[in-house]
Amino acid sequence: MPPLVVNPPPMDGQLSYPKSKIRVVLVEKVHPSAAETFREAGYEVNEIPNALDGEDLLRVMADAHILGVRSRTKVRAEHLAVARRLLAVGCFSIGTDQVELDAATTRGVPVFNAPFSSTRSVAELAICNVLNLARRVPHRSQRMHEGRWEKSVEGSVEVRAKTLGIVGYGHIGQQVGLLGEVLGMDVLFHDVVKKLPLGRARPVARLRDLLESADYVTLHVPGGPTTRNLIGADQLRTMRQGAALINLSRGSVVDLDALRESLASGRISGAALDVFPEEPAEGRAPFASPLQSLDNVVLTPHIGGSTEEAQRNIGIEVATSLIAYLDGGATQGAVNFPSISLPAFPEAHRILNIHRNVPGVLSEINHAIAEVGANVDAQYLSTYKDIGYLIMDVSRELSEEVKSRIAALPQSVRTRILY
Repeated sequence: MPPLVVNPPPMDGQLSYPKSKIRVVLVEKVHPSAAETFREAGYEVNEIPNALDGEDLLRVMADAHILGVRSRTKVRAEHLAVARRLLAVGCFSIGTDQVELDAATTRGVPVFNAPFSSTRSVAELAICNVLNLARRVPHRSQRMHEGRWEKSVEGSVEVRAKTLGIVGYGHIGQQVGLLGEVLGMDVLFHDVVKKLPLGRARPVARLRDLLESADYVTLHVPGGPTTRNLIGADQLRTMRQGAALINLSRGSVVDLDALRESLASGRISGAALDVFPEEPAEGRAPFASPLQSLDNVVLTPHIGGSTEEAQRNIGIEVATSLIAYLDGGATQGAVNFPSISLPAFPEAHRILNIHRNVPGVLSEINHAIAEVGANVDAQYLSTYKDIGYLIMDVSRELSEEVKSRIAALPQSVRTRILY
């Protein structure tokens, strides 16, 4: 396969590898803003509306240079093994659980996502749930659907002057805190990493102290072993009598059986969940939860980031990151790669080299450059786990020879040249 060349042709008229031959494939109804961003940059896009798996995914990945997925297409090691042309994967979502990151890293494939594009949407849903639980909207709505008019003040409160406890004070948690303050709430937050408060929010050193103080507890933490069942029976007993719990983070963070017991006993006045330990793979697949029969619970199908604004922002953010990688080798925003971005040198050709992170690689690369006699205008190397990523700009007249020699090194995983 010829070297992929994604910048405009040089002044001397040497032909570039056409952008039109780079296959960008977007699956699962990625927002049209992504395809629009690619096309504005000169790339053609193949859009596939449904999620892919099995042979269909293998076939698409065998030819794709860029693959964009949402949450239901699972890219695993066996798929990456056949993706010989694949340069990068874009996860048009907050997380990257759908891609086997270690396998992608080993094969020199950076994975990009949009961790902050849906921040406002998730934060608004969290506050929406606070208000719904404060006014017992789930219970009253259900009664109305049953034809029962139950107008009562019982259990309804204003949220003004109540305490909002935020577990996880990242971008979303901070936005929730600011919105809570607008409603007149006192805001506490707990995070395992020390964070500067925004507005009048106050940090709490221990999770237990936050649970004992908050009228509404909202969770905004990452998934993983350290947060599995972060809220279980002990934590629910610690919460203030009549408090409410909101989880828009990960389904594994809350023990649902313990939560059901706490809700049924009246210890917790209500709960709202947008994420679950097991979620249907298909949009219209059956769903089951131990909380379904409780009328003081709001259940939503993982829609925290499902707004037009969030999806448009995600499309633009991820597509822009992928284009920056194609056009200049920039890896800012990649979750499994060193983060590098160098300004272009117009009189040079850029060589991108991904190699195994073992001692002496840079010495061998520089030795190859010295043997060729090429001039290096810029060079930057960074490492991540088992791989190293090198960007360097070299003199045009010798760039092909430099690229060939570096690509031939036994430690090299992938080498690409940009004219």
